[in-house]
Amino acid sequence: MAVLVVNAGSSSVKVAAFAPDLTQIAAARVTEIGGAARLEGADGSRPVAAPDYTAAMGAVLGALEGAGVPLSRVTVAGHRVVHGGPHLAVPCRLTPDTVAQVEAAVPLAPLHNPPALLAIRALAALAPNLPQTASFDTAFHQTNPAVARRYALPERAEALGIIRYGFHGISYAALVARLPALTGAPLPQRLLAFHMGNGVSACAIRDGQSVATTMGYSPLDGLTMGTRTGGIDGNAVLRLAEEFGIDGAKQLLNRESGLLGLGGASDMRALHAAGTDRARFAIAHFIYWATRHAGSLIAAMGGLDALAFTGGIGENDPVIRAGIVEGLAFMGAALDAEANAKGAARLHATHSNVAIWTVAAAEEAQIASDALVLTGQG
Repeated sequence: MAVLVVNAGSSSVKVAAFAPDLTQIAAARVTEIGGAARLEGADGSRPVAAPDYTAAMGAVLGALEGAGVPLSRVTVAGHRVVHGGPHLAVPCRLTPDTVAQVEAAVPLAPLHNPPALLAIRALAALAPNLPQTASFDTAFHQTNPAVARRYALPERAEALGIIRYGFHGISYAALVARLPALTGAPLPQRLLAFHMGNGVSACAIRDGQSVATTMGYSPLDGLTMGTRTGGIDGNAVLRLAEEFGIDGAKQLLNRESGLLGLGGASDMRALHAAGTDRARFAIAHFIYWATRHAGSLIAAMGGLDALAFTGGIGENDPVIRAGIVEGLAFMGAALDAEANAKGAARLHATHSNVAIWTVAAAEEAQIASDALVLTGQG
């Protein structure tokens, strides 16, 4: 028995197979769908004919079969879907109705939801009797209060779906599910979590539920990111659109800004290695805005009991963790410098009033867990 986890991008599809205990047992992906497609699996990389997502899905399923996971072993497939829109508030079985709701959210995530829908339909064509589920990056934040989710806009604007949705929800759900086993204690009542990769956000989690987060209507808002600005004044966006056009402004804000725009590289490791004034400023900017937003999130949940870092930067960069914790010293947060340098799971000093942890990202395992629960197998 195995569960598939499907993650579809604009020109790629990745599939991983998990055992019921959520151990990954195989993975494969096809890149450059519709072009010079390549299949990557346990036996390396090779060209493959994949003019569309159905062909690509067939190729990755074939690769999994070669790795010992034939489709006959698969009992359910779970999909990562970035946007659930205003109504899909929890992971769900994919039915004609829920697929229609994912499609209705395409205007809210025009780059992400269409390939997810293509992958859902491709798998349905290849395995029509296989149950499929969806886990949404926006769902975890549906518990934010209305005052946190709504912009101060008139109803005719809100009717377009312009509210704060928040993202990285699958990562935060995985963190909440796994932290008690890591710490050997119940989940902290007031937990501040940072998901830090190329995309970066923070979330205030009170009693296991999101009460505030830094991303908003789109993943552009909030903290400084790899290539995204983070928070920026709306009139500044309008000025950029006047100067560069809407498409040019969209490209600048999402692909040319953030650490790349400030420091010349979107990868934090490259900035550390560069050691230039420009790179150091980009790192300082990243830490400053993470800390500043942290104060807002702490206020939203009425205090702070624990910090948790996840994602590529959060798990692997002691300089960034130390900078943020130093900025939160007024809350009684203190690092164990040796543990931080080693990237240990427990990072807090013995005298710290705030517990501090690194938690390995486990989004795919969380999607697999959701799929098993939704089909009565978990």
